[in-house]
Amino acid sequence: MFLKSWGMQSNYKPIGDYIQLVDERNKGLNVKQLLGLSISKQFIPSVANIIGTDMENYKIIRKNQFACSTMQVRRDKKMPVALLQEVDEAIISQAYPIFEVKDEKVLLPEYLMMWFSREEFDREACFHAVGGVRGSLEWEDFCTMKFPLPSSEKQREIVTEYNTVKNRIELNNQLIQKLEETAQAIYKQWFVEFEFPDENGNSYKSSGGAMVYNEELDKEIPAGWEVKTLDTISNCFDGKRRPLSELERQDIKGIFPYYGAMGIVDYINGYLFDGIHLLFSEDGVNVIDENGNPSLQYIWGKFWVNNHAHVLTGKGVFTTEILLLALKNTNVSHLVTGAAQPKINQKNMNSIEVLTPTNHILIEIQKLIKPIYENVQVFSEQKSKMQDMLVILLSKLATIKD
Repeated sequence: MFLKSWGMQSNYKPIGDYIQLVDERNKGLNVKQLLGLSISKQFIPSVANIIGTDMENYKIIRKNQFACSTMQVRRDKKMPVALLQEVDEAIISQAYPIFEVKDEKVLLPEYLMMWFSREEFDREACFHAVGGVRGSLEWEDFCTMKFPLPSSEKQREIVTEYNTVKNRIELNNQLIQKLEETAQAIYKQWFVEFEFPDENGNSYKSSGGAMVYNEELDKEIPAGWEVKTLDTISNCFDGKRRPLSELERQDIKGIFPYYGAMGIVDYINGYLFDGIHLLFSEDGVNVIDENGNPSLQYIWGKFWVNNHAHVLTGKGVFTTEILLLALKNTNVSHLVTGAAQPKINQKNMNSIEVLTPTNHILIEIQKLIKPIYENVQVFSEQKSKMQDMLVILLSKLATIKD
């Protein structure tokens, strides 16, 4: 492993000596796929309104070429830059500089992208940025920034190890997604199609199980089932939340995740909650998804939450896992208030109507989905450790020697 062979810092080289700008326009409209560039240094499908736009003026980016944004680097505290590897060619806004490595026998594009992925690179980019709070980075200043350049053999060794970990992370992501899809399929079979096993082990609805009309849902549901509001089947712990400013968090860095509406914002040295919980996004542009379902986070362990996410658990035999699946299949778009800042307040959240079966059915479905979510936890924790390993690998770049 190349980690073992890293030692003292080697000579650093200016980035500009090894890259060159590329400006190939989409003449003839031969390239159709339009990509955008995210702040997380990835290419994403573009959401730009291109009606009436001259697409011939868009830039073509080809495999192993880079796109970057030098605007607002200081404001975002990052320099968005990404290496195209997923497709052979695409088009991207003419606002983005496109560049490539001059000689891939001397410098591997994947190795250079590793350098761009480091937090230290972003901090240096912010330092060089000019022009007030937003702070743009001049291309000439970007080119003067330096990086360590080992032999091509060493670069390949580094990239191979890095990609091995990245591929393991992607495999875990696929496993987690498959588990979640399996849980969703079970829920829909039982709670939407009503084909849960009856007392004889047969599918309930197709075997003639008793169905009754429900006015709230305007459809037939199994006999004995009812519609309940969220506050009757869940516990809400919003009163325990405590927001911390970025300044406050700077003095209490630690190992416990600090959650916001859409994910982990920081890590601090204290926690408010312990155990399996469900975070229900309270406000923000992504408070619901494209289907009108709420934005949810299934989390466990010790953690802190700010006031942008409601904190829930299931109540009694209506477990947190069942609650997660029920809310993932519930349209709540009618409960969103606020135009500039979409929000689902606690009162509106508690009014959500949830189809609730008998306790026997709840107990039986939990037997099926509990091991699924136990495996989700296992694979998620493995992924987290591997992500930490990537950070270590990137940090070691600064001390590499040939």
